[in-house]
Amino acid sequence: MHPIAPHLYQAADNSLKDKVILVTGAGDGIGKQAALSYAGLGATVILLGRTVAKLEQVYDEIVAAGAPEPAIVPLDLKGATRQNYLDMAATIESQFSRLDGALLNAANIGVLGQFNQIPEDEWDLIMQVNVKSQFLLAQALLPLMQKSAKASLIFTSSSVGKKGRAYWGTYAISKFAIEGMSQTIADEYQKLGVRVNCINPGATRTLMRATAYPGEDPMTLKTPLDIMPTYLYLMSDDSEQVTGQSLDAQPK
Repeated sequence: MHPIAPHLYQAADNSLKDKVILVTGAGDGIGKQAALSYAGLGATVILLGRTVAKLEQVYDEIVAAGAPEPAIVPLDLKGATRQNYLDMAATIESQFSRLDGALLNAANIGVLGQFNQIPEDEWDLIMQVNVKSQFLLAQALLPLMQKSAKASLIFTSSSVGKKGRAYWGTYAISKFAIEGMSQTIADEYQKLGVRVNCINPGATRTLMRATAYPGEDPMTLKTPLDIMPTYLYLMSDDSEQVTGQSLDAQPK
């Protein structure tokens, strides 16, 4: 399926040069590292997140490293409307004329607990952030991505989005939905110039992981930088024939 193992991929210098790439959840964790890594390989990165101060910090790190100047899009996926996403896409088009890649990484884990006790408002919040916002984002971005020669759309999955796990209710179900959305778009756009895949990051040293596993020693986990090879592989032209897949950043 792949010429190399994606989790062992080594990106060539400037392999993302001149690409315009949107990263959601770019303020911290995996999204922040992906933005830094993409910029470090020459991409102009559009940083989307809800906390301006965090996005500004990532912006400063990218500029300080001598990478192309990024753009900042403050947006809270919880309250954003279809029009917000369409306006964002129009702004990207006016500034850059196309979009070569998008990593849809932002998500909300919610409260873990028994299925029988999931509150309706909790369900609605997680589905809004983890599923509906991704649907609206993808709808807004796909026409812009078709203007690129080799566009890559990456969704973020989870091991609980492939096999359900007790007490992970809403989050797990939302990630099953993401897997299905990714496969559906991939099949539809296979001959339209956009490849679409999922990445399951696995256990990674992030705030979200610490929230889910408060008793776990984070130093036993891989860092976001450690798992970047798969993210770089799917965003690079080396994966131009790969679509409709769900890759594990930490395969067992």
